[in-house]
Amino acid sequence: MTAPTTTDGRPNPTRGLGAIWFQVAHSAASSARLQPAALVHTGVHYLIVAVAITTLWTRAADGHSGTIVGYRAGALVWYLAATEVTAIAPPLRLIDRFGADVASGRFELELLRPAPALWVRVAAEIGTSLPRTAVCATVGAGLALVIGGAPETPVALVLVGPALLLGVALTIVAQHLLAAATFWLLDSRTSWFLYQKLQFTLGGLVLPLEVLPGSLGRIARLTPFAAMSYAPGRLASGHLEPGWLLAQVAWLAVLGLVTARVFAAGERHLGDGGAS
Repeated sequence: MTAPTTTDGRPNPTRGLGAIWFQVAHSAASSARLQPAALVHTGVHYLIVAVAITTLWTRAADGHSGTIVGYRAGALVWYLAATEVTAIAPPLRLIDRFGADVASGRFELELLRPAPALWVRVAAEIGTSLPRTAVCATVGAGLALVIGGAPETPVALVLVGPALLLGVALTIVAQHLLAAATFWLLDSRTSWFLYQKLQFTLGGLVLPLEVLPGSLGRIARLTPFAAMSYAPGRLASGHLEPGWLLAQVAWLAVLGLVTARVFAAGERHLGDGGAS
């Protein structure tokens, strides 16, 4: 999670921020690819979770004339295969790790670098998540083909790849936003618990948002959590709705701006001795 340096190890201030972030993400992705055991573990973890959830809900669909809230059993398998990627491919304990870094003073050291510490961290986490996303998506596609059969709208699958990448990026930025509470609370457990519950309920992680009653379902679709998980799941289930990609980009911009503002305030708080 370090920014590019000169040949003698000092930070290279002449590199543009875009180049620095790209290099950080590329370095993190390359490092992740060099750890095949970790990627296999991720794939196995994903497979176990995905098989359990898809088996449960396909049996439930079979008991309800083959559909649940308008989704046929096969479409539901594709939906769940996609949503679980957005839950398992990103870093699972990012909020906890950030809390530990703030409490230990490690994050304050990162502020000495020329590039914004927040975006260096985001770039590193996205880079690390890219190979994990590829592994989970590959396993998920194979699982969906075996259990759910061919996708109902194959052309919609073209949009699933970008939707998964945007969903993972959104997840990482959102986790940083909630982790920022650590600047003031020095306890990340509450933020981690809140994030999990919001993604589970408002993100449509284990069932489409159509199961939520009336206005709650409509509100959930307007949240960034729906853009994280429900969007790729909806596309993977055969619904050709490219507008979800626009929603993901919009939420990524909004969350990025808000997270940057909150981190700036938190960094000032640290500078005033708030974490001591």
